[in-house]
Amino acid sequence: MRSPSSVLRLIPTSASFADFCLPHPSCDECIQSHPICAWCKQLDFVQPGESDTGRCAPRLELEHRGCRPSEIVDPRGKQSILENRPLSNSTQHQTITQLAPQKIALQLRPGEEQSFIVRFKRAEGYPVDLYYLMDLSYSMKDDLENIKRLGSDLLAVLRNITTSAKIGFGSFIDKTVVPYVSTAPSKWQNPCPHLNENCQSPFSYQHVLPLTDNASEFESKVSQQRISGNLDDAEGGFDAIMQAAICKEQIGWREVTKLLVFTSDGAFHMAGDGKLGGAYMPNDGHCHLDVNGLYTKNHLYDYPSVGHLAEVLSEANIQPIFAVTGSRLPMYEELSKLIPKSVVGELKEDSSNVVQLIADAYNSLSSTVNLEHTSDLPPGISVAYDSHCGDSETYGRTEGGECFGVHINQLVSD
Repeated sequence: MRSPSSVLRLIPTSASFADFCLPHPSCDECIQSHPICAWCKQLDFVQPGESDTGRCAPRLELEHRGCRPSEIVDPRGKQSILENRPLSNSTQHQTITQLAPQKIALQLRPGEEQSFIVRFKRAEGYPVDLYYLMDLSYSMKDDLENIKRLGSDLLAVLRNITTSAKIGFGSFIDKTVVPYVSTAPSKWQNPCPHLNENCQSPFSYQHVLPLTDNASEFESKVSQQRISGNLDDAEGGFDAIMQAAICKEQIGWREVTKLLVFTSDGAFHMAGDGKLGGAYMPNDGHCHLDVNGLYTKNHLYDYPSVGHLAEVLSEANIQPIFAVTGSRLPMYEELSKLIPKSVVGELKEDSSNVVQLIADAYNSLSSTVNLEHTSDLPPGISVAYDSHCGDSETYGRTEGGECFGVHINQLVSD
């Protein structure tokens, strides 16, 4: 197998370039007008009375017309690597380096492309945080009983991947106003259809357990959970995802691989649906959890839009795994197309396959390398990627470079 390699290209541009160098009256204007333009500063290069525009021309033309090379201003872009720590093979070291170089200084000239290689190596055993977000509406009753016993299994599958894994837990129903839930006193106390069942009052989202490496604590907290109920077919999962992503301190997110496992057998409400219950204000994307972990302002703010949710998850670098029942797969597969780095898996009716589903989804997520740049580039700068992935053919992308099927300790470059 050849070594994979590819190039990241930075292209500074002015408003527009002609196909050739045109005369300009000053050195600054000349140099910025076209990457082949140069300026002759030699005092006797133009005759008295002649315009200085003649000083602006391609280097070879200026030399041919008698301008000494030492008198020609023709700056070129430069680059220097300021930091280039070696890539890590595993996460056993205190400092984990998966991308190199780490810092580059560039001097750019308008219109002149600068290229450099960025290398990525997926290190073995990278730490993982997994937050389990569960739909506790009545139809998920059987699923809850299975999840109560899965703490050790969930950590075990994560520890097959890494030596540093943590799991947390949260749950959701829907907004706590009509028409999503019944506010009649009897139904509020016990929203489940059978009076002999011990169900908890409806709630929007509750953060139950911060991320921990203690499987017993996970099982203990989850075993205390009770099923609840709501009125309509759709749930308030988007509110829950937003709070779980935004409330970083409460959840305990680390700067590691972050997975949010979303399990449900229902549809989802989105922006605009909240108006039915009087939630007119757009979702503000802020954390609103009380001391008990409850989302307290669900009745004030609308559900987030798909775009808003995708933006927040991307900024937090959280990778969602939608584990949903078969009848809901098409819906969530369409949703996944709009949320970067997300995957969808089919959940059995009683969630008995959730551990294997998470393992498969993680392997799918972690085997994709996607190189991106921030959206706040300086004006006039564009970035393009030419990606080489193992034995695959080179291809270019205007927004980012992507390689699939990347194995542990495999080198990928852009």
